[in-house]
Amino acid sequence: MTAGDHVERGGRPADATLAATAFAVILYLAGLQTIPGELYEAASIDGAGAWRQFRQITFPLIAAFFTINMVLSLKNFLNVFDHIIPLTNGGPGTATESISLVIYRGGFQGGDFAYQTANAVVFFVVIVAFSLFQLRILMRREVQA
Repeated sequence: MTAGDHVERGGRPADATLAATAFAVILYLAGLQTIPGELYEAASIDGAGAWRQFRQITFPLIAAFFTINMVLSLKNFLNVFDHIIPLTNGGPGTATESISLVIYRGGFQGGDFAYQTANAVVFFVVIVAFSLFQLRILMRREVQA
């Protein structure tokens, strides 16, 4: 590799996937550590198999961690600005532009601050609405489990 070679750190989709997966694994491992071992012991004495233990014990007790992970994943999905800039810079053409990249380009590169501020506020309201909708559905499922 010479001094003129360009190496992009974080410029591969596999890196972003690995980072998101690592966060989810750490979150779920933290959730699994909160489950007392006595519950599994009692379930196995009662004759529950591994699948039933997962459905009846594990998943209901880590449902809150699942909810947190889903809401944060949606938020990160909508704010992919930091992945698009090093990868493609919005190209080819405008094929990989996101809403946050359009707001950035229009405001900071185009000088249209007021319009892009309004776009950012609307984008924020949309993210909050999606998050609240998702929370309502997941919390309902959490209560049922």
